[in-house]
Amino acid sequence: MLNMELDINYESSSGFRDAFSKIMGAPPKRAHKTLTLLKSTWIDTILGPMIAIADETQLYLLEFIERRGLEKEVERLRDRLPAAIVPGKTKPIESIEKELKAYFEGKLKKFKTPFILIGSDFQKSVWQALCNIPYGKTKSYAEQAKTINKPTAYRAVANANGMNQLAIIVPCHRVIRSQGELGGYGGGIARKQWFLEHEGKYAE
Repeated sequence: MLNMELDINYESSSGFRDAFSKIMGAPPKRAHKTLTLLKSTWIDTILGPMIAIADETQLYLLEFIERRGLEKEVERLRDRLPAAIVPGKTKPIESIEKELKAYFEGKLKKFKTPFILIGSDFQKSVWQALCNIPYGKTKSYAEQAKTINKPTAYRAVANANGMNQLAIIVPCHRVIRSQGELGGYGGGIARKQWFLEHEGKYAE
């Protein structure tokens, strides 16, 4: 397994409210005027803390806390719904916490927590194709573009992969460059390499 040195901005979930204020852009007490209520929870993992955002029925976002551009991701989510996001837990969040633990232990290959994809039709087609890449396997950006019948759109596919808001469960880490290089990953290349090694180890 890959040894990782990660720059974690928040030392523990006890600092979640400060993290919330930074990431969400507004204190929770001022976020009650919008229409959809989402809840957000800190999840500790062996690769660093993640943030999960969900309503009572499905997951909207799952990202590493220090992912570059996380604040913009959350802002897009709030604006598109529109939504208020407050600290708390829901059944989908409780579900993804358990599934992530099992995944990192090598005991889970397919996530069952319900989630929603929020983006353009093209982005959704790219993300849905990601979900069809088997555990322990990889595809190139060009192969993914062919999968959605857009063979010349591999750059647009790569951009859409970068906009994925559901890390790990929508497995953009399984897409690499045609030459075998890892390519980009919002959570950092070290994590992408770890995921591929981890899944390769436990794949049947």
